[in-house]
Formats: sequence, structure tokens, C-alpha cells
Amino acid sequence: MPARRIAVVTGTRAEFGLLQWLVEDIHRDPDLQLLLVVTGAHLAPEHGKTVAEIEARGFPIARRIEMLLSDDSAVGATKSMGVELFGLAEAWRDLRPDLLVLLGDRYEILAAAASGLMARIPMAHLHGGEVTLGAVDESIRHAVTKLCHLHFVAAEPYRARVIQMGENPAQVFTVGALGLDTLTRTALPGRPELEASLGFALGDPLFLVTQHPATAVAPPAEAVGTPSAMGSASSGRNGDRGTEQILAALSAFPEATVVLTHPNADPGNSAIRQALENFAARRPRTHLVSSLGQIRYLGLLKVATAVIGNSSSGLIEAPACGCPTVNVGPRQDGRLRAASVIDCPEDAAAIEAGIRRALSPEFRRTSLAQPSPYAGQEVAAKILSVLKTVDLRALRIKPFFDAKQDRPPK
Repeated sequence: MPARRIAVVTGTRAEFGLLQWLVEDIHRDPDLQLLLVVTGAHLAPEHGKTVAEIEARGFPIARRIEMLLSDDSAVGATKSMGVELFGLAEAWRDLRPDLLVLLGDRYEILAAAASGLMARIPMAHLHGGEVTLGAVDESIRHAVTKLCHLHFVAAEPYRARVIQMGENPAQVFTVGALGLDTLTRTALPGRPELEASLGFALGDPLFLVTQHPATAVAPPAEAVGTPSAMGSASSGRNGDRGTEQILAALSAFPEATVVLTHPNADPGNSAIRQALENFAARRPRTHLVSSLGQIRYLGLLKVATAVIGNSSSGLIEAPACGCPTVNVGPRQDGRLRAASVIDCPEDAAAIEAGIRRALSPEFRRTSLAQPSPYAGQEVAAKILSVLKTVDLRALRIKPFFDAKQDRPPK
């Protein structure tokens, strides 16, 4: 019997960090053939060209699809999706996958799901059912759910939501957060190893700052199509307010070591990157890193005093690593939270107060003892067992699953 050909699409460093153990298990399984399709920020020098990290892991890349345009706007992102669709159409024609695996809610993944639909490929979606009201990811995630056939969710409330959207309960699996597999499957670097790798000292307190554009709220009409037009919900045309307020709050902690990471490739990222570069250039003990990779990032979460910003990693990975989170702004609104997450508006005084709370021994003692809502064990193995055994022919026809009380009488 020929090996089942499983295609996996990845467009960003953060997403591949979550996917890596599933990719590893697919690659090592003699009954499966991995078809890894790399696109988006992975291939862009301004975002660290993180395809090199994939190659360093020894994974074969079946197709590279250049898509990102230099236009950092909503128009540019939409055109980039069009470029990606061209490349994916050809990829599916040539690679002929039996099953397509997609994770999350970015616009690269929406294009991948649309192309998979037209190519009649059964699709599996990871991390559906979640809510993030401060980003267009919210709508993309649910759209991808409706295009896919199998669903692997991170928590039981998310399973209920996917079923509420008309998905067959028999095809929705609660497995936990895939990225947490790294905490049990690899040895994370400690402080000395991180300092040697990064080339700078990690003092105390240590703040890890990860801030992305918040894209849910439309910009002023005159800003549409301009750089940063899809920035944070409270940003103007001159930059991202959330970033500005975080950096202002950090000025109250001159003794801290601050590690800044580049934002993702969402529209509005260039304004954030420029603000971070300016801040790092003038503030001592502040370091800007374009791409940490998941191993170093999780290692930093293990030793950091707090993670600050609006990344989902602050809500999912940070609590599992024992690191308090100062979550800024609306980007993650609606997502399940651990007790160690401190929510703050985009206001420097509120963010400073949140950081001081995260530094409090009493807060750390009580909040970090609470379990994470995303806990899961051997998540990749659970997903793989379904991908190997599911009847693909039965997935090709996808009826809408009505709840019993909504079914019309026979």
C-alpha cells in the first residue's frame, strides 16, 4: 500500500514552532510521506529568512512559494495572498497530496485552505474554535474551520464551538496545544546556553517583549492601503499605539534586561519594527532579535521574569513555562486565560502597573501554581494517529452537522 502523502503548509516562524513535532513524526513514519510547503515570512530576509531553521532540522521541503510583497498594507497583504494562490495551485497539481494539514489563522493559511478546497484535498485544521477579537485572525480562523474536514482543538470549550459551527463531533478532537510538546520532547537551553547563543548577558529582571499588529479594527478611510493601515485597534497612521505604550512603560525599569523580538508579517509590522529598532538603539541592556526560534524562545520563557506584548505565546506557552504574562491590548481578547496572565489596555501607566504586579512574589506564587487551560500530553502523537487511520474517502463529502434540537422533523 503506497504511503499516505501528507502536505503541511507553514508561513511563519511561530507557526512552525508549533508544528515542528507533528512534522517530525510525519517525516519519520514509514507509512507516511511528508510534503512540506514553505511560504510567507519564512522566505523573507526582513523576517529572518527562517526557512534556514527548517532546513537545519533536516526536513525535506517539497515546495517553496514566494509570496510577500514589499507593500506593508492591507492591499499588499491581499495581493500577496493572490501570489500564494498561484503557487499553491501548481503545488497541489504537482505534489498530489492525500491530506493537507493547516494550523491557525493567518492569511497565508486562508489562501492554503481555499486552494485545498478547489483541489478537492481533505484538510485537517489545528487550533480552531478559539477567539481573538483583536485581530482579523478571528474571522480567518473560523473560515478555515468551515473549509476543513478534521479538527484538532486545544481545549474542550473550543471543541464545543467548532461543533456549534456545524462540524461533525466525530471529526473534532480535543488534543491540547501542539506547541507544548516541546516542553517534554526536548531539553530547553538554560541561562548560560542562551547567553552564549545570543551573545549578550541576561540580567535580572528579564523581560521578553513580543508585539504583533492588532488587525481587527478598520483604519480611517484616508489611511486604507497605506503602510500600517491595519495596525493596532488604537493606532494611527504614525505607528502602533500598543508598541509605543509598552516601550514607554519599560522606561520605568531601567535596570531590566529587555529582549525584543520582531513582529510577524501582518500588515502594520514595519511601524512596530521601526519603533523597536529605535528603542533598542538608545536603551542600555536592550536587545532586538529578528528570530529566536522556538527552542530559544521557550528557553527564554523559562528564565524570563515576564513576557510582555500581545502574542498568543503569552497565553499558551508562557503559563506552561512558569512565566507571568502582561498581555497588552485587544489582540487576544476572547482567548482562554491562565491565572498568570495580566490583561492591560494600551496605556503606559496600566502596563507599568501590570509589570509590577508580575514582579510581585505573592502574584507569582499563587498564579503560577494554577493549571493551564491548554495542557496536553503527546499532542503530536494523538494527531498523527488520526491522520494515519482516517478514511479519506469519507471526508470528501462534508455535510453541515445540525444540533439535534435544530433538526427539522422527518
